[in-house]
Amino acid sequence: MKAEQLSVFLENRAGRLAEVIHTLAEAGINIRALSLADTSDFGILRMIVCDHEKAKQVLKEKGFTLGRTSVVAVEVPDEPGGLDSVLQLVSKNGINVEYMYAFIQREHGRAVMIFRFDKVDEAVELLSRHKFAIIPAAQLCRF
Repeated sequence: MKAEQLSVFLENRAGRLAEVIHTLAEAGINIRALSLADTSDFGILRMIVCDHEKAKQVLKEKGFTLGRTSVVAVEVPDEPGGLDSVLQLVSKNGINVEYMYAFIQREHGRAVMIFRFDKVDEAVELLSRHKFAIIPAAQLCRF
């Protein structure tokens, strides 16, 4: 129940992010969630896309450096304490959140968070056992 995240390494200069997004737009690839982190020299654009194989192909053709990472999409109550319930569970079980970002989905009073855990398989098993809904990658594109 893991999702594949694409990471694009970008030089920290004007227009480079726009090039990535334009490349995906021209190829008809929808971005479902993204996060951008930067330093003074480079940035990392992390994305969940609807057709990651095609996205990898078109971005590589344009010369972008890519990485793939397994992440977990977890549905949480969209209310105070919804995210806290996930974080308390994983932290009490020795699982670290390396980073996370939100996926906007406003139906049914739920939110979806994208997590990168240090122990991905353990996190999936733990969250599933505690009845948290883990959203498969293919389902993210149906929201």
